[in-house]
Formats: sequence, C-alpha cells, structure tokens
Amino acid sequence: MDLTQLEMFNAVAETGSISAAAAKVHRVPSNLTTRIKQLEADLGVELFIRENQRLRLAPAGHSFLSYSKRILALVDEARMAVSGDEPQGTLPLGSLESTAAVRIPGLLAMFNQRFPKIQLSLATGPSGDQIDGVLDGRLSAAFVDGPILHPSLDGIAVYEEEMVIVAPADQDAITDANQVSGVSIYAFRANCSYRRHFESWFHAHHSVPGKIHEMESYHGMLACVIAGAGIALMPLSMLESMPGSHQVSISPLPANWRYLNTWLIWRRGAKTRQLEAFIGLLEQTS
Repeated sequence: MDLTQLEMFNAVAETGSISAAAAKVHRVPSNLTTRIKQLEADLGVELFIRENQRLRLAPAGHSFLSYSKRILALVDEARMAVSGDEPQGTLPLGSLESTAAVRIPGLLAMFNQRFPKIQLSLATGPSGDQIDGVLDGRLSAAFVDGPILHPSLDGIAVYEEEMVIVAPADQDAITDANQVSGVSIYAFRANCSYRRHFESWFHAHHSVPGKIHEMESYHGMLACVIAGAGIALMPLSMLESMPGSHQVSISPLPANWRYLNTWLIWRRGAKTRQLEAFIGLLEQTS
C-alpha cells in the first residue's frame, strides 16, 4: 500500500467511476483499475461493489475511506510542518443553516483573507447530516447543535442560541404545548436536532404536534407560518435576520428549553493544521 494507491482509492470513492477518477488524478484508467485491485488484494477485502460501469463503496470501503483521508491529511500536515510553510490544502466544513446564515459569514471572510492558501468549502444541513459527514471523513469539522456525546468526536461550544416558537400573527403567547396540540409544525428532516428538541417539548407536556411538514429552509417555514398554516421552532437570531419576521408572533420556550449551544466538532485525533488555524481564529473572534 502506498500514498498513490490511497489517492486513487479516494478519487474512485468520490466519483464512483474509474474514468472520472483517472481524469482527476491524471492517470490512465487501466492504471487505476490495476492499482485498486492491488490495494484490495493487499487488504484482503473488496472495497467496491462493481455495477456495470459504476463503482460504489462496499461496507469495508466505507470504513477504509475515513482512514485513507486521515492518512493523506496527516502526510500533508507533516510536509507543511517540516517545510515551515503557512497552512494550505482543503478544509471542508459543515454547518447548520442558521449558523451559516447568521453567525459565521464574517468569520469565513476573515479566514479566507488570513489563510489564502487554504481552500475552504461549506456544506449546510441538519445536525445529523453534519455529524455523519465528520464521522465518515467527508468533513473536517462542522457546526452542530450540542452537546456532543459521540466517543469518536471532540468539540467546543461556540454559540448560544435562543429558541423561539414562531406562530401566525394572531396567535396568543404560547406558554404550554397543550395550547398548540394538534397544530401543524414546519421543520427540517427527522435528523434535525432542533426538530427533535421541538418534539421533545411537546412530549414533555404530554401533548403531540399535528402533521409535521418537512421543509428545506427557514424562509420556507416562515412563509408557511405567515400564511397561517402552522408553527415552527427556530433560533431567534435566524428569525430576526429574515424579511417578514415582523409578521408573526414570537413565543420563547420555557427557561429549561429555551437555550441550545452550537458546537464546532471534529473527529477525535484528526485535527489538521488547517482546522487548527480555523479554530484559532474562531476563538479569537468569539
């Protein structure tokens, strides 16, 4: 096994195609095919499931991919450490949509100015998606709702969010879930930590929400609430940033439900030099 094989394996895993991976690593397809088969023989397992002209990761391939990425990242880090150069390379980050929209735009702009050799990318989505991305190596780090209890993850709390119930403008202040029992709610997919928090609040009051409509954005949720079609839960900072926030009634959750911390998480033992630079700047500006 060598670094070239790992680079080829990663390229095939990301593209699902020998030809596309060959173009990415500037090799001929036959060379990739041979080297991937050699890697599988060396490991004694099949890393890919071959279907016609496509390849998708086998269970062993999924496990090996996270290690392969970490090995290559450590090699890059070692090269930079001995060369004395400033951090460079890639830094794929994940984030909750609200954090990406309200909390970190200035931080990302400052990071790009201070570390121009690092290629930072950002993917947004529910906490569950972001945690999976960090665990499987697709993301170096992610902003998610905490606390973080997974044994393979490390992290730091960075922002405190006040959570509020957003309801139609004529709705009286909501202090108990029984007031809105059976009312439709608008939320992200089931792996969204804010959605689970909202559902837990209902259950704690021995109440149940009505139909849960899954949305792709806070703007969509707010539009539905303004139209009188139901209620939603969102961070107050996100709500205040959106046009139309004055067209709804706002009810804070009770004190023991009101505040949630946003964490930056990363895989334990996989803090790269690029990530250390990002964390350092985050701590300076928090």
